[in-house]
Amino acid sequence: MAGEPDDDPRRRIPRTDAVLAHPGLAEAERLLGRTLVKSVVVTAQERARAGEIAPDEVPGAALAALPSVATGARAVLNATGVLVHTNLGRAPLSQAAVQAVVTSAGNTDVEFDLSTGTRARRGREALAALAEAVPSAGDVHVVNNNAAALLLCALALAAEGGEIVISRGELVEIGDGFRIPELLASTGARLREVGTTNRTHLADYADAIGPATAFVLKVHPSNFLVSGFTSEVPLAELSGLGVPVVADIGSGLLAPHPALPDEPDATSALREGAHLVTASGDKLLGGPQAGLLLGEADLVRRLRRHPAARALRVDKLTLAALEATLRGPAPPVRAALDTELTPLRDRADRIADKLLAEGVDAVAVESTAAVGGGGAPGVRLPSAAVSLPGTYAAVLRVAEPAVVGRIERGRCLLDLRTVPEEYDEQLLEAVRRCTS
Repeated sequence: MAGEPDDDPRRRIPRTDAVLAHPGLAEAERLLGRTLVKSVVVTAQERARAGEIAPDEVPGAALAALPSVATGARAVLNATGVLVHTNLGRAPLSQAAVQAVVTSAGNTDVEFDLSTGTRARRGREALAALAEAVPSAGDVHVVNNNAAALLLCALALAAEGGEIVISRGELVEIGDGFRIPELLASTGARLREVGTTNRTHLADYADAIGPATAFVLKVHPSNFLVSGFTSEVPLAELSGLGVPVVADIGSGLLAPHPALPDEPDATSALREGAHLVTASGDKLLGGPQAGLLLGEADLVRRLRRHPAARALRVDKLTLAALEATLRGPAPPVRAALDTELTPLRDRADRIADKLLAEGVDAVAVESTAAVGGGGAPGVRLPSAAVSLPGTYAAVLRVAEPAVVGRIERGRCLLDLRTVPEEYDEQLLEAVRRCTS
């Protein structure tokens, strides 16, 4: 290197190609790709030039810095107590769904009949699983999220200025500035607003129905509550207006759940007269991001055959994960919802006692969890947590694995309702590393 003395140790820094030939790095290149591995090697060489490590330590430093996968996304233990945390990717997949994704990552029979050697209906097994889960539906379809499901309804049923009748109390914004009325209006459909913010009656809908009416849309206000002097029209009454009724239930609950008595579900909505139901796949269903469409066969067929359906379709990985979620064991969100309080308290006591014995200021406390994901805003779930000093929150977020808790009254709470029991040891180790 120009300007460096002959005895400068930096002259002994191995060349990039020589480091890449190291057996461990060569294998990593096969798994992670040359670009990523080379960038890690270059960083290690720069550390050697800066005197942080010896030249002969470059290969080892590069190996130690390699990620386990070729992505910047990091695994996170959700200890917030929010079951469906939008910022943490909503519903975590079950192991059955994860395995289904791995199996489907290569070539699959997603659109092929192996017995006949001919083309088959795309995603037929996932669609069959969804139909089995909601027998009240005449047919089902899947798109890439619930917003896409509503978009497809508007495009297929309210084209060229058709009217969508909707209560003013249901013109909702669901997060990050996203507003349902703006989505619908973007299709060219016209919105016919009825009633007031807090009270809408059947007569308001009936007066708005006319030759241009495409459908009545009933949106569940899933991320807020309006209380007091309020009134809304049940689906059973709307279904008698003589036009299709589309119910956006949002959270993806397919059947009633005792812990969520006020949360609408697809089965009940269809039985009450909804002609179409739209919902999310990655909330209370506990599956991958998807928009679920369930309802009368002729309406679902119209949606499926609309040209936009191709642009909104899901990929083979989503179809595989959805099928496994529907047919496999209870996914983590459902398990967290169903967990009894006593085992949560026992786990919190065990973890806190172990940490306390090691000199950590830890204590088991009562906690309150929430459904999250824009669902069941009034529901509070009793839970248990491990309480740590507030300074732990920031350190745990950059731990390995990253742990995200919440701050209450200056303390960092690790709520165990959203941490599966099999991850307790990982949680303990993450906290221990904060003190080392």
